[in-house]
Amino acid sequence: MSRVREALAGISGILVTPYGDDGEIAPEKLVPIIDRSVDAGVDILVVNGNTGEFYSLEEAEAARMCSSVVEMVDGRAPVFAGIGRSIREAERAAKHAAKAGADALMIHQTPDPFVSPRGYADYVRRVVDAGDGLPVMLYLRNDGMGPNAIAEICSIEGVAGVKWATTNALNLSRAIEESPEDVIWVAGLAEVWAPPLYAVGARGFTSGLINVWPERSVAIRDALAAGDYPEAGRLIEGMRVFEDIRAEEMGGTNVTGVKAALTAQGMDCGACRPPGASGLTERQTADLMGFMKEAGLL
Repeated sequence: MSRVREALAGISGILVTPYGDDGEIAPEKLVPIIDRSVDAGVDILVVNGNTGEFYSLEEAEAARMCSSVVEMVDGRAPVFAGIGRSIREAERAAKHAAKAGADALMIHQTPDPFVSPRGYADYVRRVVDAGDGLPVMLYLRNDGMGPNAIAEICSIEGVAGVKWATTNALNLSRAIEESPEDVIWVAGLAEVWAPPLYAVGARGFTSGLINVWPERSVAIRDALAAGDYPEAGRLIEGMRVFEDIRAEEMGGTNVTGVKAALTAQGMDCGACRPPGASGLTERQTADLMGFMKEAGLL
């Protein structure tokens, strides 16, 4: 648990899910991406996150991605396995992740339109139980249940951290105050939102950039850890175009932008599955290529 908690205060790198020419998952294409991320000093590698197109994967595909990433990382960094969907699927995925050797679970916030805070708490408890003692990071994309309910869920034994993926810094501050002190609050909106969320108590941030430019993510992490907000801001400004592209089309180019950048670097991981955008527009492509040339990533 101590290794996981320490790593949570760093970078949670969300890996893409590569596909072959036949559209089937091709985990082996992650080898250079994982090696580069580990060598750069990325703290955590997350498989089956949203940048990994979790909701586009079949249950068996997600299980294979989990096993493959654990094997490829080979203990060089903690591996978090994304868990979600129906409670029975989530329990099976948690059991598989524990058996495969994952270090922790990341529980996606359930997208069901009828979710009660106590129902979500029951969901988390059952996943924790199925995970055979693996620590858990909650992934909150909607903080509508309020700080008190969030704090109660954070009090469930086994919850080590929260990936806070909303822009509501006030709710984050209140949730931190109400929750157990040992919970690590991770800025879940990538590098751009890390400074303002750090300012109210978050530590660590998630990143899809690590697939393409892990060295920049690590430099941002180090600047924030040192309290050097001007340097962090300068470094973030140098990758903002990348994040702006990913945020377009209601976030539907989030993974598309990462995969397009990887293809430009000679690491074709296939197109995104629907409902994500299958490719970038001409304008988006021009913006991405301009960014990558200026950053020396080609």
